[in-house]
Amino acid sequence: MREDICAEAIRLTELLANHPVGNHPKTHALLALMLLNAARTPERVDEEGNLLRLCDQDRTKWSQPMIARGMFHLAQSAAGGEIGAYHLQAGIAVCHCAAKDYAVTDWGQILSLYNRLLELEDSPVVALNRAVALTEVSGPQAGLDALNAIANRQQLESYHLFHAVLGELESRLNRLPAAAAHFRKALELAEIKMEREFLTKRLQACE
Repeated sequence: MREDICAEAIRLTELLANHPVGNHPKTHALLALMLLNAARTPERVDEEGNLLRLCDQDRTKWSQPMIARGMFHLAQSAAGGEIGAYHLQAGIAVCHCAAKDYAVTDWGQILSLYNRLLELEDSPVVALNRAVALTEVSGPQAGLDALNAIANRQQLESYHLFHAVLGELESRLNRLPAAAAHFRKALELAEIKMEREFLTKRLQACE
């Protein structure tokens, strides 16, 4: 992630939210989403530059001031009663930020929000993210079944995270050869060095 670009995007969106022309609920919802996601930036990688999964991040190092600003703008976004995609995505981010650790994350609420988001956006990427949430609620087999049920899943075949998720779920089911095959495919498609190094470690663990 380019922190400077993220910061500039937040600055511009704040200007828009504070201007009469852009002072709308969906603008505040977008700004809330950006702030809540950016709050996690310091813990996305470790000191050696290795990618950290959400479950491995030290939440005490998330930016509490940014989380507070995000919560403020999410409250502002409630004016008017319209619930859009940015509202739902920000709501998902709030669930993560509100949990003191990964174990107590309200995955049921996250799954509910993804269900509503999927009704608004019939996107295979949203369906992929929903399957991850479903896994945390109902287990890895339920997650795999959800992935296999995606109507337009062929659009995900060139997306490395799709294969990474498949690998992770197969690994949780202790089907290591299948998991390794998916991680190899994800590694072929991944372009960012940090992600390639992470996937290489996951592949080695399965082999």
